Amino acid sequence: MNTNDRSAFIAIVGRPNVGKSSILNCMLGEKIAIVTNKPQTTRTRIMGVLTEGEYQLVFTDTPGMHKARTSLGKYMVRSVTESVAGADACLLVVDATEEISDTERELIERMKTLSLPCVLAINKTDIVKEKSSIMKVILDYTALYDFEAVVPVSAKKQEGIGELIEELKKLTSEGGHFFDADTLTDQPERQLASEMIREKLLLCLDKEIPHGTAVVIEKMRQRDDELLDIEATIYCERDSHKGIIIGKGGSMLKKVSSKARADMEAFFGCKVNLQTWVKVKEDWRNRDGLLRNFGFDSSDFDA
Repeated sequence: MNTNDRSAFIAIVGRPNVGKSSILNCMLGEKIAIVTNKPQTTRTRIMGVLTEGEYQLVFTDTPGMHKARTSLGKYMVRSVTESVAGADACLLVVDATEEISDTERELIERMKTLSLPCVLAINKTDIVKEKSSIMKVILDYTALYDFEAVVPVSAKKQEGIGELIEELKKLTSEGGHFFDADTLTDQPERQLASEMIREKLLLCLDKEIPHGTAVVIEKMRQRDDELLDIEATIYCERDSHKGIIIGKGGSMLKKVSSKARADMEAFFGCKVNLQTWVKVKEDWRNRDGLLRNFGFDSSDFDA
């Protein structure tokens, strides 16, 4: 280990749908976190690792802070709290078009309590008509917290991402790297595959149905001819939802599977044979046993 190498664990926090996962993907140059225009897309903590020379930034992409209404929601909120408490620093992502909400104020209070250094990323600057309004956002936030830096960015257009990375590097400390230079994420391949399917459900379906779905990879096997077999089960909460997910003549399920397979082939670098099924598990988001079976940390449901 080179003790001149520097690293930092950075929690990416913010309210739902501000672009936390998009910014993480941009910084890493790879898509490891799913992205949609629907809030609460991210359900679990996703670690991403960026290593550039002597610097290693270990990011934790957290679910958006929101008022929890289900056991799953409580798990998501608790994961944010734990990520902030275990971080060396925070990256607070906010929407350039939105006023400061109670969510941001609560996150800032937690950072004050922990005396955490924090960089503020003001996202979605590409859709701001009056650029002077960005200065108002900066002044409003800097009145609440002494940020290490404030960086306006556009994840959609990948603007300001390089500047953001350089500011985050200033938060590192000496002591070596924690991961190999080629490490990208801690997510198992099965988890990445299941999230790719769930992203397509979020993109292709409307309203509440996508949030009532969970995806479990039942089988993942590499053939000798470099064809990857993946079998997945999509769980939903109602029989009516099952019919919508499958679609007329299986059309919706085929659409979701086709789009997910394309992402899988791009990420895994091989042909993918994807088979999907849909099953009903009523009210699974409030059933702790099922949440554990679906891969959520059981310790987060006991508090």
